[in-house]
Amino acid sequence: MKNNNDTMDYETETKTEENEKDAPEQKKDSQLSTSILIAAIILAGTWIYTTSPKNTGNSLQSDSAQESGLTQVSSLEEAVIPSDGVVLPVSWGNLGSKLVDTGTIDSDKLKAIYSQRGFTEEYESLLVGQNEGKLKITRENSGYLLNLFWALGLASKNEILEKGEMTNPKYGGAGNFASTGGWTIAVGNPMDHYSMHTLFTLTGEQQAMVDRVSRGIYRPCCGNSTHFPDCNHGMAMLGLLQLMASQGVSEEEMWKTALVVNSYWFPDTYITIATYMENNGVEWEDVDAKEVLGANYSSGSGYANIASQVITPNEQGGGNGCGV
Repeated sequence: MKNNNDTMDYETETKTEENEKDAPEQKKDSQLSTSILIAAIILAGTWIYTTSPKNTGNSLQSDSAQESGLTQVSSLEEAVIPSDGVVLPVSWGNLGSKLVDTGTIDSDKLKAIYSQRGFTEEYESLLVGQNEGKLKITRENSGYLLNLFWALGLASKNEILEKGEMTNPKYGGAGNFASTGGWTIAVGNPMDHYSMHTLFTLTGEQQAMVDRVSRGIYRPCCGNSTHFPDCNHGMAMLGLLQLMASQGVSEEEMWKTALVVNSYWFPDTYITIATYMENNGVEWEDVDAKEVLGANYSSGSGYANIASQVITPNEQGGGNGCGV
């Protein structure tokens, strides 16, 4: 799988996880002891495997099992992040041009970043052209779409940004997060564009749906929901949710689309979750998107719990960090 790491780490990202509660110390100690025990068992098993004599028959069986595991991961990878991409239920139109015109995106800065990564005709069209067809996310363009949706979520005027967790005084202001301070390709200060531009108008019902769905979509890079978009993935998902709502996408389709997009942004995470589901008799195409996007699977701690129950032959790599 191609590595789609189109982003640079934003080292000063504020680590806030308001939606996850600290466990009691006793529980932490118990979990730590369990983790140490599991690690010891794994290490012991590895030592036994690498030092024990092996006959030809056992070696062939081991190789066959490993190949089977790799084939399984490859099959799941195709199911979770199809190589042909997935068509999203939205059109981009001229939103790129609007983001450039408002100064939310400095086109020269964006192109400079992609000068080494490759700035394709598709990227140029999405930035300054008119795009009437439906958007399509692929392994190759997922990082670029992440940045466009990030700009959209940051700039679009919305009460979630104005009244939600981002404005809680205990965090010292909305400008102290990776999703705001990390947006380094705006004209001027990124906070000059924070919830400042009316890029589309949502009805009361559409806004309520965005609010409701955003509270249920988590991301494995932290413990917060999209309603608290303190990193680029959260802000980008908020932008996408608003775009879908403005174009009449149903709530059910919003959940499904959010899972598709999160999967391309965090491929290892969702291939691991797909493995867990398959081990429990559920094919990826049959999973409940709302359930998988929830805290028990997609938050940092939820995913860690799932991953601890899954052994995969190798990791796929890739994914997108929390910077431009």
